Amino acid sequence: MFSPGQWQIITTEGADAGMLHVEHRPTEIYLARIELHPDHQGRGIGSQLIRSLLLQARQQGRDLALDVLVVNQRAQALYRRLGLHEVTRHGDNDIKIRMSTKPPQPGPIHRS
Repeated sequence: MFSPGQWQIITTEGADAGMLHVEHRPTEIYLARIELHPDHQGRGIGSQLIRSLLLQARQQGRDLALDVLVVNQRAQALYRRLGLHEVTRHGDNDIKIRMSTKPPQPGPIHRS
């Protein structure tokens, strides 16, 4: 669902580069969506934004969480490099992976 009031425009060098939607929840900061135009990908913009959210979450004593599509291997690799890990899979046919900075629980990954 598109809620314009919750989106932020990402700009770089005076150009619109993408959109960001972050939800501040009681126990976590949830990165609901991050989109960068292909012309602006691979420059570290997404990494910088996520690092900023990681710092904010750490300072507030919260976790950073997000969902990523199973097929989006590039994004998953980025999130893992930045310290997030898979918590669970969900959605039709487990199409989405929930990733978080929350410490992993012992035992197998729960599949809902």
